[in-house]
Amino acid sequence: MRISVSSDMDEPVARLVVAELRRRGHEVRVHGALAPGADAQWAVCSEAAARDVAAGTADQAVVCCWTGTGASIAANKVPGVRAALCTDAGTAEGARRWNDANVLALGLRLTSEPVLKEILDAWFATGPSEDAEDRGNVAHIERLDAARADS
Repeated sequence: MRISVSSDMDEPVARLVVAELRRRGHEVRVHGALAPGADAQWAVCSEAAARDVAAGTADQAVVCCWTGTGASIAANKVPGVRAALCTDAGTAEGARRWNDANVLALGLRLTSEPVLKEILDAWFATGPSEDAEDRGNVAHIERLDAARADS
């Protein structure tokens, strides 16, 4: 799987995300503080990773900032992106299952190595729900994206 990763800081957790994704066999593209010379502002690098997903050059993305909030907000401004700020495996599983999230947002401040691995395990082990109500909600979000793009 092709995964874009962004971080506004070159922190151990951000480097661990990249290393862990590569260890799991994913092709990783980096943005922000993880890419020498790139703009490391959280809004800019999170948008870059999200645009990779929207354009189809990445299957998914992981966006990081100190709390994860700014990274998730910036990523969610890109039409076609459904970014979820996940602090534990249960939230990651739910985000993939019910929201068909395609961008994982992480906080650098509180995410430990064991929790990161649990989040990634849940994220990659879970696919989107086929339940009609869940698909209907995702379709509604897609219509909101389309309406925003048209305005």
